[in-house]
Amino acid sequence: MAEEMPVLVATEADDPTADMVITELNRRNVPVVRFNPADIGAGLTVSARFSTRPASMAGRVRTPSRTADLTRVRAVYWRRPEWPAFSHLKPDDARFAAAQVRFGLGGLLYAMDCPLWVNHPQRIAAADYKPAQLALAQRLGLGVPATLVTNDPDEAREFITGVRGDVLFKTLRWTPYTRDGVPVTGWADPVSAEEIDESVRVTPHLFQARVNKVADIRVLVVGRHTFAVRIESDLLDWRKDYSALTYSVEHLPDRVNKALHLYLEFLGLVSGSFDLAVDPEGDYWWLELNPNGQWGWLETETGLPMSAAFADLLAQGET
Repeated sequence: MAEEMPVLVATEADDPTADMVITELNRRNVPVVRFNPADIGAGLTVSARFSTRPASMAGRVRTPSRTADLTRVRAVYWRRPEWPAFSHLKPDDARFAAAQVRFGLGGLLYAMDCPLWVNHPQRIAAADYKPAQLALAQRLGLGVPATLVTNDPDEAREFITGVRGDVLFKTLRWTPYTRDGVPVTGWADPVSAEEIDESVRVTPHLFQARVNKVADIRVLVVGRHTFAVRIESDLLDWRKDYSALTYSVEHLPDRVNKALHLYLEFLGLVSGSFDLAVDPEGDYWWLELNPNGQWGWLETETGLPMSAAFADLLAQGET
């Protein structure tokens, strides 16, 4: 029976956002099996058998408190889980073990017969390339600030001097980074032509014209639902100080809303968090997509039923 089919929630041990969705699933009496790939071993056991007569796969995922039959999973919520690093092993052994977990556990999950994924890890990975994001946004008619991706210092200088107004440097992907043991975050920061030197040649950099914005817009799409929040502050990068932000519910123009849903459809995603900016004329500018972005604090600030939308989608369990 459908009532017996669980939702798998793959997430790290302490994730308040996943907790919000699980609470909503519990209210709907939907069984949940929560696990973290980093717990492989005593905290997580997986197994599967494959046969040809008849052609079938039978398998299960087991935690100390729950077991899921992999042939009866209705949906998977892939919510930023952690993969094991095996830091207690020698480097070569750790790399080997980590690869076996990714291709073993990951392979068993990918072998399941078409449950709903929110979102599939391979789709998330494919959607995470910013140059491809920018190109797709342009094809769908979304406003994209003038952008250059290059490791050529001369091109970078030419671009910066040719843009009317400020140019920002942005990372192409968020990556854990520490300096003297202290975590460092890459913010969107202004950059001048004089700052460009030969070190730019080491790796591609993203330079983008600064939008003359009056507010930032964070849009969460969940299935057919759209939740848009207007974030106002005096900050160039609002992530620097959450205490300086004010929030209100935003109503997107129908054209923009449809484009965002088409965007996810093109990428094979059922959910995503979009960052937009709105200028004094009321035009919306594309900034980026986070296919597995944070949204829990926005529900707390606005009361929008985001976690309920996730729970409804996962409980339905249709691809």
